[in-house]
Amino acid sequence: MDRQSPRIVRLVWGRVEVAGGQVLKDAILYPGGCQEWDWRVRGTNHSPGIQPADVEMLLAKGAATVVLSLGMNGRLLVAPATRRLLADRGVEAHMARTEEAMSLYNRLREEGPVGALIHSTC
Repeated sequence: MDRQSPRIVRLVWGRVEVAGGQVLKDAILYPGGCQEWDWRVRGTNHSPGIQPADVEMLLAKGAATVVLSLGMNGRLLVAPATRRLLADRGVEAHMARTEEAMSLYNRLREEGPVGALIHSTC
């Protein structure tokens, strides 16, 4: 099984296209795979933001570095508890608007185990 995180091949408003043909609205990407990011599952919303459980999932899947997208217009926050979790565990974390997050993620996936939460709107 390929343990490299999948490459994002195209990103437009409301659509994340991943190498291999998978198309997602919002994406969870991690070493060896990806899946749809359904915010309701772990309580993420624009405010208070990305929840610790979403990041925990990336870490459980083997990510040593995490990229969190804040949305195309920067409307998605990162909850304070999520920031604490990353700091407490010493995880290298990057937070940026979606297009910058995608570019950074695609570069980091060549360097080691990385996970990302990519929000394709707002």
